[in-house]
Formats: sequence, structure tokens, C-alpha cells
Amino acid sequence: MRIISGNFKGKKILKPKDLITRPLKDLTKESIFNIINHSNKFSIDIQKSTVLDLFSGVGSFGIECLSRGAKYVTFVDNYSDVTEVLKKNLSSLSNINNYEILQKDIIQDLQFINFKKKFDIIFLDPPYKLKELSKILKNIYEQKCLKSDGILIIHRHKKEVDLHPKKFKIIEEKKYGISKIIFGLFID
Repeated sequence: MRIISGNFKGKKILKPKDLITRPLKDLTKESIFNIINHSNKFSIDIQKSTVLDLFSGVGSFGIECLSRGAKYVTFVDNYSDVTEVLKKNLSSLSNINNYEILQKDIIQDLQFINFKKKFDIIFLDPPYKLKELSKILKNIYEQKCLKSDGILIIHRHKKEVDLHPKKFKIIEEKKYGISKIIFGLFID
């Protein structure tokens, strides 16, 4: 795994030593950023964005955002072994401090209302077998932690069928290998 573009282009990202964590593949990550940069369905400028990376793992998505000049990234994961790798990945980047790491269980004890920021991009990369995605999306909507012109990006197994809250609208969906990437937003 590596950083694809920006200030830290080409830098390697450490992987977890276990088989529990499923890091975002470079090809999928590159495709996500191509859509962010070139979509006519939404308008997001990474360099002006605050990003929430939920189920961040080793931080591949959020670190890519930092490399591309994001204003601020909040990483959230509850698995201590993988957050240690995330900390090493972030400490290897020179002169950055525009991030925070929250070691929280996103399903059990994360209250989105506690975030001091509203986010332009929320990236969700939960375990493929996670069934509580609808609950997380509902919480994001109710707590209004996504800006009104913000985008949600969800990484799932291509065969997974999730229920989404009524206010969630899918605006684009792409499949890459066994993955699918869903771009969505909330409508009132």
C-alpha cells in the first residue's frame, strides 16, 4: 500500500499484521479520488475539506486526504492493534498535525454529536459483515455531522445489500473486484 498523490506521494503505508483488518486497496482508493475530483454529481474540494474516516484501520483513506491537502482528518477505529499502526503511519509524515485519532467503538459508544466539527467527507469502511450500517447512517443524519453539501462514501462487499435510511440518497455506485463504492448524501 502506498500514498497515491499529493505531498507524500509514493510513501508506503504500513499494513496490519493480522488478518482481521482489510486495508483499502490502492486501485480502489485511486478510483474513489478520481470520482471525487471529476464527478459532476457533487462538488468537493479536498484541499478545503474536513474528513471523517470511520473504521479507519491503518488510515489509508484519511492519510491520502492529508497528502492531498485536506484541512483536517478525524480517524476513528476501536481496534487497538490497528490504531497503533495508524499512529506509526501518521508519525512518519513530516510536519502534519491537522488530524486526531479517536479510539472508539463506532457501533456501541460513538456519539456523533460529540464531534466539534462538521464534515465535508465522511468515509465509512466497515467490516464487510457489519449489519448496523443503517444505524450509523441514521446517527450521522440525526446528529448533522455531515455538512449540507457534504458527501458520504461507503466501501462494502459488492454482494452486500444494506438497508439505508429514507433520507439517504445514493448518487453513484461503482464496483471494483469484490468491492463496491457508494457515494451518497442526505436529502431533506
